Amino acid sequence: MLAALAGLIVIYCVRLWPEWSQNPDLSHGFLAPIVFFLLLDESRRRGVQRWLQSNSLITVAIAGSAFAGLGLFALAGLLAASVAWTHALVLFLLGASLCSFLFCGLLILSDNRVCLLPFNWISFTALFLWLLVAPLPSGTYARLTLALQTGVTGAVFHTLHFFGIPAQQHGNMIELARTTVGVEEACSGVRSLLSCIYAGLFFAAWLVRSPGKRLLLIIAAPVLALLMNFLRSLLLTLLANAGKDISGVWHDATGYAVLTVTSLLLAWLALALEGKRKPSGNTTPFQLPIPTGFAHAALWTFWAALSASLALGMFYLSHSALSRNEAKPIPDISAMLPVQADGWQISSTENLYQFSSVLQTTHLVQRTYLRSTANGEPLRLTVYVAYWPAGQATVSRVASHTPDACWPGSGWTSKTIQEKRQVLDLSAITHPLYPAEHRMFQNQGITQHVWFWHLYDGSPINYRDPYSVPALLELAWKYGFRSQGDQTFIRFSCNRPWTDIASEPLVGDIVRNLNQLGL
Repeated sequence: MLAALAGLIVIYCVRLWPEWSQNPDLSHGFLAPIVFFLLLDESRRRGVQRWLQSNSLITVAIAGSAFAGLGLFALAGLLAASVAWTHALVLFLLGASLCSFLFCGLLILSDNRVCLLPFNWISFTALFLWLLVAPLPSGTYARLTLALQTGVTGAVFHTLHFFGIPAQQHGNMIELARTTVGVEEACSGVRSLLSCIYAGLFFAAWLVRSPGKRLLLIIAAPVLALLMNFLRSLLLTLLANAGKDISGVWHDATGYAVLTVTSLLLAWLALALEGKRKPSGNTTPFQLPIPTGFAHAALWTFWAALSASLALGMFYLSHSALSRNEAKPIPDISAMLPVQADGWQISSTENLYQFSSVLQTTHLVQRTYLRSTANGEPLRLTVYVAYWPAGQATVSRVASHTPDACWPGSGWTSKTIQEKRQVLDLSAITHPLYPAEHRMFQNQGITQHVWFWHLYDGSPINYRDPYSVPALLELAWKYGFRSQGDQTFIRFSCNRPWTDIASEPLVGDIVRNLNQLGL
């Protein structure tokens, strides 16, 4: 059982390694195996030596955690059939599955007839810290980032006014006398928040023994992270106001300094709370005295759930189809959006490439089409297309830049609508379009209807009901459990409802061109 659990940890680390390498928010994941074994050693040496009495409740808990691990792994595989194994939600479910199996192992190892690993706070923390090295689900991450961006921008803006520095706020942008400063996703504080929560839980389990002091340290970790990030954002804004270039050394140096200082402060606070530690004499020697007939039901339950998970994993692996588009040439997305059309004024957005490093692609195009109308209000249609070759970006990375996540940070306010998923009719084409995600935003009295699609491997990703098991099974049967494919994000935005532009020949031409991408 110990070997099997160690194998699950190794597989999980291999699966998460690319995410830890590419996502700075999760760079603390490289320390996860070391932290895990340090806490397990601390639990045996100095933790409360609490051993569980075998009874029906413990047996039910063992069975529940084992089959929860199986169920979470099965759900992760079903989701992967729709959004790939690299999607944030899939990786998060894999982390939850690992934690469930580890908790099942803890219940067995802390039995009073085994006495190998005590059932205490330190052991519990060691297991569930694995969840904090997995990416947050995209929707949760986007909402958290947006909230942090808005909070930091507002706090810096009000502080500038307190010091008498003239400034204006536009969403997550602060307009100063000499320049404009934007609080981007990387500066929102989400990176330091996740890392500090991880560090706070680790130090609380490793260095602190009192439950009250542990709680104080855990609460202090996010507060300290948010405060330090605010000070960093304020410092960068003041430097920009003084005419300094903050895009290079200053930006990176202050970011690393925040993480280093907050970690050191948390470690100092943990040591200060604990005081002088006294040597503990309750070290548990390594032993594995499993009597004959010990907990047969518990052990068989663990192995049944784990064996079923391994069999399911082999099924997923054997049914994983190679991407059909891995050898596909990069399409000319710029040619798909007309540069001339009768009756329309057409302009192209030239500064899109400033977002290439964030979006992880240089294949970007956006054109705005403007036409006068009889009622005096011009009709404005903007079409945006971004393309990622196979393997260039994860699905979760692309999905994290939807209008829901990005537009509010630019000053747009989301409006409640009844139909968030809309079937768009077009008289210019014979086949119906795949249902589009529909949103509506307002900014300074201007209303924009937004429709968008996220295409993966030439097929739209189904966001309709990701929690419906029958729907996911249908996707798995239709598309298979695919490896990475190319991705496309398509967005239409207009100041009129779709019914007002559906009959426009220009719209029909654009949609017919985009059909080459899978729309």
